[in-house]
Amino acid sequence: MLKIYGVYRSRATRPLWLIEEIGLPFELVPIIQAYRLADTSAPGCPVHTRSDEFLAVNPMGSIPSMDDDGFVLHESLAISLYLARKYGGELGPKNVEEEALMVQWSLFAATSIETDALKIQSTKGDTPEGIAAIDDAADCLVRPLDALEKHLETTHYLVGDRFTAADINVIEILRYARGYHSLFDNRPSLKAWYEACTHRPGYQAMWAKRNAEPANP
Repeated sequence: MLKIYGVYRSRATRPLWLIEEIGLPFELVPIIQAYRLADTSAPGCPVHTRSDEFLAVNPMGSIPSMDDDGFVLHESLAISLYLARKYGGELGPKNVEEEALMVQWSLFAATSIETDALKIQSTKGDTPEGIAAIDDAADCLVRPLDALEKHLETTHYLVGDRFTAADINVIEILRYARGYHSLFDNRPSLKAWYEACTHRPGYQAMWAKRNAEPANP
């Protein structure tokens, strides 16, 4: 059976959303981030990203990882693309060109959006310095989000004018910046696409499971 190592409060949401969309049976092997634990050596401590048990699966000690009947893969974007290609039907690529486009958009989000989007999410905006840092990160997102807006003015989704793993991968990165409302409100096509995708039952099911996990283990 397919195994996903990780928790919902992590980048595992990317393949876990895809799994909800497909209705794919799987086992979630809980692995919590070591930085979320006060003492990783305490008795009864849950298995975490620095546990020998998990490092035997992924020597990098990052989640999620995947084991699909013996085929082990790391990195959330790669896992999502793999699962979409093997099990996803319409959510996966129909040909080599669509596969390349799904990789392109996933890497675009990882390299051009994620760093600054994470700054927006993680920076406290209760000081002038924090507000300035958030604004600077938002300014860095103008160009990539304008590129997304232009693309989405002519199509409902990123690849093949249908919902695919590419939309999942990009939205799950773009989500980090969702609190900076003007980035979305000033781009109506991007906002409509984002809202349509995150209102899908698969996303809602994944997000409910994420919210059900304790924020502080």
